Amino acid sequence: MAGIITTGSNPKALWPGVKAWFGQKYNEHPVEWKEFLADLSSDKNYEEEVEMPGFGLLPEKAQGQGVTYDSTAQGATKRYTHVVYGMGYICTEEEKDDNLYETVSMRRAESLAFSVRQTEEIVGANVLNRAFNTSYTGADGKALIVNDHTSLAGSQSNVLGTAADLSEAAIEAMLIQIMQATDSRGLNISLIGQKLVVPPAYAFEATRILQSELRSGTPNNDVNAMKKMGVLPGGVAINHYLTDADAWFIKTNAPHGLKRYTRRATSFDKDGDFDTGNYKHKGTVRFSVGWTDWRGMYGTPGA
Repeated sequence: MAGIITTGSNPKALWPGVKAWFGQKYNEHPVEWKEFLADLSSDKNYEEEVEMPGFGLLPEKAQGQGVTYDSTAQGATKRYTHVVYGMGYICTEEEKDDNLYETVSMRRAESLAFSVRQTEEIVGANVLNRAFNTSYTGADGKALIVNDHTSLAGSQSNVLGTAADLSEAAIEAMLIQIMQATDSRGLNISLIGQKLVVPPAYAFEATRILQSELRSGTPNNDVNAMKKMGVLPGGVAINHYLTDADAWFIKTNAPHGLKRYTRRATSFDKDGDFDTGNYKHKGTVRFSVGWTDWRGMYGTPGA
């Protein structure tokens, strides 16, 4: 819908008597990308994070013999290259002069701000929307969630062994898989599920599963083990920008998982054109999103 807003664009705004204007102002969801992306800042053109694997297990030392020496070297490198997102609108001097409704002009600015925030949410959510898509890869050349992440200890997985829709059993299976995680040398690490991230289709079922005092959806009088054990302390994060109604994810406590680097916060500017008298308004933001350590998120595309 590129173009210039003229007096002909909003003819009703040139004459009194309009009771209300609608279509540009709605309630918004709270910020959701921060539920699964670490919020970081940057002062450079890009940010790089480099894997540095640790050492392996100690071998037995024979009596009178020297110890074995291990080595380590940098592994995969993740680069976050910041992208500028921006949009604006232009209105003529005549349209500004003749517009009788201040609310129309104000809501244009509000609508632009809404578009900026929606863009941030969708770009952030696309990290998960593309989690199983091999066209979008991380530092190890793999998609975010696959069963063959490369490591010095061999292939490792952060996808549920058998794809499944959301259920108590499936969540428990994924949490067990997380508990059994190892580092790049195959050593056990204390990886813990922190938060369940689901699309709106799973909002109610996820809450029932995690919050019921007893097991949800069964006649058994068993305790809800997940609630009793205090797993997933972050609870349920409903993300309205996930595009797959069956896919669901568990965010872990991996220190360098999914991230967003903000290079320049959202800014709004306006200026006038001397020759035409047109008024220009724009909004921009510069950031990058992605993941460093795939262990920061586990998931399944659903059955």
